Amino acid sequence: METQDLADDLLSGVQAIAEFTGWPERRVYYLAEKGLIPLFKIGDRWHGRKSTLRRHLDCPDAGSPEAA
Repeated sequence: METQDLADDLLSGVQAIAEFTGWPERRVYYLAEKGLIPLFKIGDRWHGRKSTLRRHLDCPDAGSPEAA
């Protein structure tokens, strides 16, 4: 993966993750803290990859974050 592709795939901050998923920021915080969605922290900021989130949300075995 090229550096530019990686930069385009990265979501930095809960606001960006919420906009990408269409969920409220509070839900993103909750799901991240419970480990229900594949995010990671650098310092005190949550980050995620669009490609990883897409795979996770498309997988029927991933559970239903919508129910949370």
